[in-house]
Amino acid sequence: MKSILFLCTGNSCRSQMAHGLANEIFGDKIKSYSAGIESHGLNPAAVKVMSEIGIDISHHQSQTLDEFDSKTFDYVVAVCEHAASNCPTFPNQTNVIIKQFDDPPKLAKLAKSDEEALRHYRIVRNQIRNWITTLPEQLSAS
Repeated sequence: MKSILFLCTGNSCRSQMAHGLANEIFGDKIKSYSAGIESHGLNPAAVKVMSEIGIDISHHQSQTLDEFDSKTFDYVVAVCEHAASNCPTFPNQTNVIIKQFDDPPKLAKLAKSDEEALRHYRIVRNQIRNWITTLPEQLSAS
């Protein structure tokens, strides 16, 4: 079974959604984890939009890379620019993939209502889900 770490700035939203989606869709083929360059806590709106599609990430914890010091990964996916540009060096056997997604909290800042804010989270969740479904092909190509 391949192991994959989804890396983001604060491990609060995008990396958590990717982690939950990968476990749900490919849990029998891929063991996924998520971490951040920093730990910002689990974003409640991310939890909500994931629950809308039947995936419970409420038990996830916002973690930093330091918490995985002794763990090796087959793949690390940086899901944002900050994580990509601050991505540490991993052992040679680790493949690093950069796939950036918009930051839902940043997009939602200008929303005029909670529903409008959640729309941004749903859009990014769906973009991540669409990309996650292509993971087996991507992993076999790298």
